[in-house]
Amino acid sequence: MPSKAENLRPSEPASQPPEGRTLQGQLPGAPLAQRAGSPPDVPGSESPALACSTPATPSGEDPPARAAPIAPRPPARPRLERALSLDDKGWRRRRFRGSQEDLEARNGTSPSRGSVQSEGPGAPAHSCSPPCLSTSLQEIPKSRGVLSSERGSPSSGGNPLSGVASSSPNLPHRDAAVAGSSPRLPSLLPPRPPPALSLDIASDSLRTANKVDSDLADYKLRAQPLLVRAHSSLGPGRPRSPLACDDCSLRSAKSSFSLLAPIRSKDVRSRSYLEGSLLASGALLGADELARYFPDRNVALFVATWNMQGQKELPPSLDEFLLPAEADYAQDLYVIGVQEGCSDRREWETRLQETLGPHYVLLSSAAHGVLYMSLFIRRDLIWFCSEVECSTVTTRIVSQIKTKGALGISFTFFGTSFLFITSHFTSGDGKVAERLLDYTRTVQALALPRNVPDTNPYRSSAADVTTRFDEVFWFGDFNFRLSGGRTVVDALLCQGLVVDVPALLQHDQLIREMRKGSIFKGFQEPDIHFLPSYKFDIGKDTYDSTSKQRTPSYTDRVLYRSRHKGDICPVSYSSCPGIKTSDHRPVYGLFRVKVRPGRDNIPLAAGKFDRELYLLGIKRRISKEIQRQQALQSQNSSTICSVS
Repeated sequence: MPSKAENLRPSEPASQPPEGRTLQGQLPGAPLAQRAGSPPDVPGSESPALACSTPATPSGEDPPARAAPIAPRPPARPRLERALSLDDKGWRRRRFRGSQEDLEARNGTSPSRGSVQSEGPGAPAHSCSPPCLSTSLQEIPKSRGVLSSERGSPSSGGNPLSGVASSSPNLPHRDAAVAGSSPRLPSLLPPRPPPALSLDIASDSLRTANKVDSDLADYKLRAQPLLVRAHSSLGPGRPRSPLACDDCSLRSAKSSFSLLAPIRSKDVRSRSYLEGSLLASGALLGADELARYFPDRNVALFVATWNMQGQKELPPSLDEFLLPAEADYAQDLYVIGVQEGCSDRREWETRLQETLGPHYVLLSSAAHGVLYMSLFIRRDLIWFCSEVECSTVTTRIVSQIKTKGALGISFTFFGTSFLFITSHFTSGDGKVAERLLDYTRTVQALALPRNVPDTNPYRSSAADVTTRFDEVFWFGDFNFRLSGGRTVVDALLCQGLVVDVPALLQHDQLIREMRKGSIFKGFQEPDIHFLPSYKFDIGKDTYDSTSKQRTPSYTDRVLYRSRHKGDICPVSYSSCPGIKTSDHRPVYGLFRVKVRPGRDNIPLAAGKFDRELYLLGIKRRISKEIQRQQALQSQNSSTICSVS
């Protein structure tokens, strides 16, 4: 077998690589021994010339004249294993080469750093090896491409290289059998991959609600094939967006804790002539938006009326009034009408805001003399309300203070128009005709709506304001009495523990007139199961004990009317016997109202509400809670325990 020395010419010493230039896969300071400019071997020879590495010599020493012969061995797959003596800490501190450095090293423009030089069998370890690597790395057999070049196939540059490990962890693992390429070090992964984890797993230690942990071992392997933006408009040097992962982006945008649904790009790009109509999917007041907030298309409504008798003193708590015990959940809309309201209207509205809390805002409020109306709505729903319009009617012209009359507020919610009217009719047991006249004046004089378009103008009448809206609620102190006198009514009230309410209603003037059709045409009233709300002694549960002996009556009522049969469903209808600051008891009704999708051509309120009142009510709410806690602490600290 020809030896290595036979292939070397004595006149041509082994060439050394240029200073500062190291081939990829070669350690700094370890020159590669080969013959410079030697022609390739002739094919068909008995034994091909095998490249071998010579021991590195320090500078200033002559290289050996001959190399030790080496027996050929069959090619093996490139592999690099870590021996037990490898310094783990030093390996972790090793500086890996970046993508740009790796590319420059491949082109030969900069020295390679951090790569491992392959050594032949029996080759001694170099004394100048990096301190972070142990000398017990097992041998790296030659690659197939190098062996093919040794057998006579030309290689680029004529440099036969053995297996080289890639030092860039960002580059994918490539096949070492490609011509001119070098085998890479296998990535430092566990011997067995961890079990696959679903991306929607709910665990605080593994994944958050809306994100996928990037430090997971299989993160890149799982996220890389899921990229949908293959031809990104971003430059090659800019990082890819984390939303490029299709599965991750959908799960990040569609959280289980949010009502917001992801918007697809194709839906944004689409064009339709139905945009802005109730048939369009992207309409602000359309069916899709309505279904997000009200899947059953029913809104919860609270309507209440209370004659405050002009008392300056307000109840210490309004929870029984606004948050009745029979309602498990708060309502979506609160409408409160007051007759003979207190002198400080702002204080009354502040108390309402304080009771309802930060989830509600004052959408609108209006006053006509001592008639007040306040409309509170959940703050999530203010974007779907039109401009709020109001109108007033005075029925007693000779009065300096407008105590009798009507106040109306109207607006459109999605595609359903609402009208709320609170009234104070003429008082007196026998003045039924005057009360009927007050009703007629009100329906004819209320000028609503003004700017907000009518949702169904073909079913509207210019002579009756209640026909121009989909849902109408009329509430207030109508002053209709129980006929028959005080003695008859007291006898029915004192029959037993349970009051016979149907027997009392047989004497009700309002029910009698509604059956005749002379008032409140098309209106209905929920079933009454409570005691008469008028007239009580202030602070007591007894009816009028003064010399006037006024007859207890159902003067405070809540009525409703709808364009479509069955749109309004009464849930509860009752009074508040615990509020005793007036001679009237507050009366309220809970309703479920069907709402329809609307068009985007109505003037919206643009989220307007009384922000100053909102902040004032919240501050009042917090300060009272602090005072209550301090009172409890002082009470507990002053308690004296005696042991007998």
